[in-house]
Amino acid sequence: MINNITTAVDVRPQIMVSKSTPSLTSMSMPPILGFKTPQLKEKATIRVKKIKRGDNIIIPGEIDDEYVDIVEQEISNSKSDNIITGGNFFASGGVLAPPPKKKLKYLKDCYIIDYIQSPQTGKGQGTEAVKTLAEKAMFDKRADGRIVTFSAPIIKDASPAMFFYKLGFRFTNPSANEYMEECLRNGTNDISPQIGMMYLPKIRLHKLLRYGDLF
Repeated sequence: MINNITTAVDVRPQIMVSKSTPSLTSMSMPPILGFKTPQLKEKATIRVKKIKRGDNIIIPGEIDDEYVDIVEQEISNSKSDNIITGGNFFASGGVLAPPPKKKLKYLKDCYIIDYIQSPQTGKGQGTEAVKTLAEKAMFDKRADGRIVTFSAPIIKDASPAMFFYKLGFRFTNPSANEYMEECLRNGTNDISPQIGMMYLPKIRLHKLLRYGDLF
């Protein structure tokens, strides 16, 4: 038997199709050898408390008026202390003197730095911690940028006074500020321990936030 089915042959001209080559931009980049994810920067440990005006904390010494409510109060004395007389009150026509008064400074709402410690000294970690607190205090409507601290030796013959002073904090004791200025002029790093309350004047708050440019 004869097979009448013939094999079909494609007689159309063949068209050559060129394959696209990968462009330089589409080529995969080789991995970067030795690349490591940078470690997170260590931060200083800072402990902060919030003080309220209702705590009635009286501030001795000199401090900016914007930090305190100045209240004039009578000094409680016995009646005999308030009488100006030359002997018998009724016989001499003595006059009842007004009770003496004194001005008391009550600390307004503010933040107080209770404790700060850095993993390494001289690396700016403590400065960054205080700057972060300054930003928080600045946007706190009640605190209005007020920050205080108490400079006291943590270990023997050591005090954070110079650290806070360079950041703009000032003692409520003027003589302590004079001593700190003298140390800065003479380049004295090993200062005797300074103890006392320090506060951040509002005029120095913005300088602290740009620390490194102006100090």
